[in-house]
Amino acid sequence: MTDLFEEVEEQLRSDRYKQLARKLLPWMLGIAAAALIAVLGYWGWDTWRTRQTDQASEQYAKAMDAYVGGDREGAKRIWTEVSKSNAAAYKAMALMHLAAEAQRANDDAGAVRLLDQAAEAAPDAVLADAARLKSAFALLDTAPLKDLEGRLKPLMEDGRPYRTQAREALAFAKLKAGDTAGARGDFLLISQSLDAGQGAQARASAAIGLIDAGSAKAVPSVVRAAQALPPPMMVQPGAVVPPPGGVPVPQDQGPAPQ
Repeated sequence: MTDLFEEVEEQLRSDRYKQLARKLLPWMLGIAAAALIAVLGYWGWDTWRTRQTDQASEQYAKAMDAYVGGDREGAKRIWTEVSKSNAAAYKAMALMHLAAEAQRANDDAGAVRLLDQAAEAAPDAVLADAARLKSAFALLDTAPLKDLEGRLKPLMEDGRPYRTQAREALAFAKLKAGDTAGARGDFLLISQSLDAGQGAQARASAAIGLIDAGSAKAVPSVVRAAQALPPPMMVQPGAVVPPPGGVPVPQDQGPAPQ
């Protein structure tokens, strides 16, 4: 009798397992199908993104070759195509090149619009803040101080890649608006900043000297001329090659975005 009861109980247990399996099977198949679709979808998206990036890279290189070869119109046409790409980095860089061409055509408003688009498209802070800084430079001679402060102050926060250049641009804007004391304070911060390159510190010190001498109006032109100078000749560490007059030229840590 005991064996009979055990056999019946085992049969009942087997039937319950079969019923449970029938209920769970559709769910298990659905989960497996969803997982497969997700994997295939990601693979397809990643393949598409890689293809887009490769295509944008090739087009961007062609645009640069055309530009170097003197075919500006051809370069602009290709950059315009790249600016419509989904490859974020190349899209942002193409927009910045188009903005530079707009500035050469004296279309500052168009340049600012393109630079704002580049900042939105950029995949990282380095490219995005470079575009934002360029847009502020494009507005430096025309926009009111309040608007420039709105663009430049966020770029001056700790950790931002171009905070020294942004502070320098804001100092120019303050000078233009007649805030000599505020401009001098910004130049003083740059001259004492450990993050500022030697070139930026030298420009700031020169600007402070001009302000203190009563020549504040000359600061923007003098400093911009210094920024436009070609980079100093690279020499071995410890070697000093003074220019005529015997005064060493201070080396910057990197050019400000123009």
